[in-house]
Formats: sequence, structure tokens, C-alpha cells
Amino acid sequence: MDKNSIIGLVLMGLLLFGFTFYQQKQYQKQAAYQAQLDSVAAVDRFRADSIAAAEAAVRDTARFLGAQNNRSLSGVEGSGVEGNAAPIYKDSLLEAAHSGEGEIVTLSNDKFEVAFTTKGAQPYSARLKDYNTYGGEDLYLFKPGASKLGIQIYAGEMINTADFNFSVAEKNDTTLVMRLPFAGGGYIEQRYSIREGEYMVRNALAFVGMENVIPKNVFSIDMDYMMTIPRMEKGYKNESQYSKLDWYFSGEKKPSDIGRARSASKRVDNKVAWFAFQQQFFSAIFRAPKEYTSAEYDIKFFPEDDPDHNLMDCQARMRVDFQPGQSETVIPFEYYFGPNHYKTLKSYDQKYERIIPLGGNVVGLFTKFVIIPLFDFLHKFISNFGIIILLMTIFIKIVVLPFAYKTYASSAKMQAIKPEIDKLNAKYPKQEDAMKKQQAQMDLYKRAGISPMGGCLPMLLQFPILWAMFRFFPASIELRQQPFLWADDLSAYDSFINFGTRIPLLGDHISLFALLMAVSMFFYSKLTTASQPGSDDPQMASMRFMSVWMMPIMMYFICNSLSSGLSYYYLLSNLITMLETWVIKKWFVHPEEIQAKLKATEGKKQPKSKWQQRLEEAQRMQAQMQREQAKKNGRR
Repeated sequence: MDKNSIIGLVLMGLLLFGFTFYQQKQYQKQAAYQAQLDSVAAVDRFRADSIAAAEAAVRDTARFLGAQNNRSLSGVEGSGVEGNAAPIYKDSLLEAAHSGEGEIVTLSNDKFEVAFTTKGAQPYSARLKDYNTYGGEDLYLFKPGASKLGIQIYAGEMINTADFNFSVAEKNDTTLVMRLPFAGGGYIEQRYSIREGEYMVRNALAFVGMENVIPKNVFSIDMDYMMTIPRMEKGYKNESQYSKLDWYFSGEKKPSDIGRARSASKRVDNKVAWFAFQQQFFSAIFRAPKEYTSAEYDIKFFPEDDPDHNLMDCQARMRVDFQPGQSETVIPFEYYFGPNHYKTLKSYDQKYERIIPLGGNVVGLFTKFVIIPLFDFLHKFISNFGIIILLMTIFIKIVVLPFAYKTYASSAKMQAIKPEIDKLNAKYPKQEDAMKKQQAQMDLYKRAGISPMGGCLPMLLQFPILWAMFRFFPASIELRQQPFLWADDLSAYDSFINFGTRIPLLGDHISLFALLMAVSMFFYSKLTTASQPGSDDPQMASMRFMSVWMMPIMMYFICNSLSSGLSYYYLLSNLITMLETWVIKKWFVHPEEIQAKLKATEGKKQPKSKWQQRLEEAQRMQAQMQREQAKKNGRR
């Protein structure tokens, strides 16, 4: 690795360090603010729970007294009195529905099968037909009974629809209608419908003929969604890192989120267009076309050794506007139960695709308009995704070659003038001659036609591509369960060797693709550092050690548990880069021409660039400050 490449790596490191430091500061501020919001939310929840507990106690007491009364009356011979338990609800139809047993009703199309329970008129399970878990079982986004939808409203008394058994009013292949009648007139209706070729469930919540049941001062309803998402993938770490709870404000560029392997909660006092319980490759998205007015979100991750093999618990407490006094009030909703496939999500035109982590503005644009279209185009003709990744890598390397050429050529030229650099190191061995040596090196670079910064900008231009691939492969559902060579799933790690026990940092396996990638990075670093001029500078020696040894080792530990498709791409990228470097050195950079140019310009004064002038001025100022500091120390 030449000096220019080292400078580029240092610059990128400084940028990453600065960004991390800034993010940490922002996180601390947000944490403090969130603590205040959580305190308020905790008080509100405590108050609501206290009220609910008091109401439950009253109901239990009434039920207990009713039962006692029944036993007392039944024990009186010839009393002629037949006792009944005290009702929980004032409305006789609600009381009957409360004790009713639920039944399961199913809607199915070519994409998924969604089961509903009449107890609460809510989704009961969702099975995706085109997918399986890593273990080969049917893939349930949420298993039977693992979700709960409750709608709370005041209708003469506080009710929650999850507590009542609805009656089926209509059922066919695509539509299910369930109703909860009231003795005072009217009913609550839940209408669900699906279409062929879609993962969408359309829901209409209707309050019919209840203008005399629901008071005129009720302007909102509360909705609680709770769902347990099971594990579906090979690696717990990767799956949990890419699982989260998202919510989206209309007009924003991207959704907000919590999670990513960390349990968290968040209160939102603004209108929300939709929210999503997002697993690595599948999501349950809930949208209110009229928007939710406020929300509270919670996400809790289960440990890796959870006996029920669950990934996370998600909960959303939402508030929705309600218009009282009408003979019929209909509130529409949409539920998406399906894969995080970019084009599928984008087809609904609700910004759902933005839950897929494709990178920031620059990286995201490259992923959306280059990587995904290229990936889809190649998949039309090729079914093997390992070959698709190979062709993508070659294509990208060819496209960026004009930018990368300067970096490779600069490395080749540095190797050509290495003997001259070694002479300068021998000529100026002392530390106090460092500025003279630097000026002589700059003059040598000028005569050889080498730009000291020539290799930095191309390297920075390639960095977004590397980051785009880092984001794309672990989130690409197309790679899920796609085998290649020894890997059985390109979206997960390839466990070439399994230890059967977890080792700190390493995990319980060795990924061969990650290991080969690290080895290729080692040899590439060896190749590039061989062209660097020799120096006794300990900083340069330290940077060589970092480049040749530490970076490959660090990358191995990072990629060992990530997508094997990602490690495979980095392996190919390193091999192609070494090939390009060898070709450029062999046929495009001629050391004899550079040596001839150096001899022709030897002893001739070369014009200095503005950058070189500024560098020399900074060096002179630094030397002057060092001399002044030495004088002050001498006086002391």
C-alpha cells in the first residue's frame, strides 16, 4: 500500500471516528430526552393500570358476591328463587358475547393464508406460502394465537373488542365480516378482505347505528397491537441486528425506528401514517389512511436460547380520531403481512420499501438505481446467485476502473521510484532533517509525475460502493436460502466448521468465505505495502502492521457472522483488484520511462503546485514553533 493509499485510509478513519463521536453525543442527548418522556409515559401507564385494576376488582367482587348469593339461594329449600351470577357488563348482548367461545376462520390466496379468530374479530396467524424457515418448516410471520388486536372505546361503559366473541355475518373466498351487536342498538363490524397476488389485508372498522350508544363527547378510540415474531433465519445475531420496529410520518424521507437487537420503547405525540414490526426479511405493516394521532411503541428481544424459539415481542398502542353522532362511522386500515422485497413494498406506493436498510442518501441512491436493477436484470437470465454476484462484481470493477486507475498507477509508480526514495532516507537519517527529506520527496514525486493525493480521491469514491454492498447483501431477501458452493444460505454465514460451543468474539463456527476474504485482504495489503518506500519511521511501521495484519483479522471477526454473500463479494473484489493492479504494473506503467524522466529532470528546479507550497509553509511554521519551544525549554 503506497503513501497515498495510507493517507486515504487515515482520512476515512478520521471521518468514521468523527461520525461515531457525533452520533454518540446525539445519542446521549436523545437518551436524556427519552428518559423524560419515559417517565411521563410510566406515570400515565401506572395511572391507567390502576384504573383498570380497580375496575377489574369491582367486577371480580361483583362476580364473587353473585356466586355466593347463588349458593345461598340454592341452599334454601322451597325458596323458589333461582340465583344468577352478577353480570360484568350492563349490556346483555355484550355479556353474552363476553362468555362466548371463539372460532377460527381463514382467508387464503396464492401468496399467504391469514387466519382470524371471532374472539375479538382479529388476525390469529399469518403463513406465507412461498417461504419456509431455515429449518424447512412453514413460515409463520406470527404463529396461531401470537398476536392480539384490541380496540377500546366508551359505549356507555368502557369496552375492549378483544374480550368479545363476534358473530360471522359474511364469509367467502376473499372477504370476512364479523359483528358485535349491542342491546341498545347497532353493532361494531370488522370487515377483512384480500386479493390475489397481494400480501395486503384491507380492513374496515365500522360503527353502525351506534349514535345513541356512543356518547357525543367520544372523539377517539384506542387500539393495541401486540405480536410475537418467531425466529426464522440461521443466525440469531444477524437476524436480530436487522429486526426493528419502524414508524413513518407522512412526507418524511425515511421511517424512524427502534430495536436492532436492543429492547426499547418510544412515545410519539405526532400523527403517524404507518408502523411496522420488521423481522430481517419479513414484516407486519399497519397503515391507517386517516393516520394514527399518537402512539407508544415497545420492542423486546428474546435471548438466543429462548425455548419457544421466539425472536421479539412488539407492541403498539395507537390512538385514532372518531366522529360521534353518526349513524355509520367507518375507519379504514391496511395490514401488510409479507416479505421485505423492495419492488413488492414499493408497488403499494406508501414508502414501505424504506424500511429496507439500503444506506443513506448517496449510498441509498447507488443501491436503488444501480445495484438492485443490475441484480434483477441478471436474475432474469441466471438462476445461480453465486454467479450473479461474480458478474456484478466484475461489472462494478469495470465501471469504477477509470477512477481506480489513478490509485493503481500511483502505487506502480511509487514502486518504480522506490530506490530513489531509499536514497533520500539514507541521505537524511536524522529526525531534524525530516523537513528537508519531505521537500526532497515532494520534488521527486513532481519529477516522476506522481500526485501525492492522486490515489486518495478515487479511494474515497469507491468507499460508498463498499458500504452499499455491506448494507445490501444482509438485507437482500433474494439471497435468502440460496445455496452456492459450500454455503447453504448466502444471506447467512457459512458454517464451514461448527464448534458446538460459543467462543468470545468468534462465535460457534468458522465461516470459510470470511476466512478466504481475510486471506485475500492480507495478500493484497502485502502486495501494496511492498511498493512503499522503506523508512525507519515507527508511525509508518505501525500503519503497515495495521494494514497487513490487523485489518484482515478485524474484517474476519466482523464478517464471520454476517452474510456469506457479502464475504464472497469482498473476496472477489480483492482478487479482481489484485489482478487489475498486476495488469496496470505489467503493461501500463513502465519503470524505465520513469527512471529516464528522473534523470532528465535531475538538478532542474521544478515548479511547485499550490498544494505543495501550502504543505511546505505548514512545515516551516511547525519547524519554527519547535525551535521556539526548544529555546524556551533551554531557558528553564
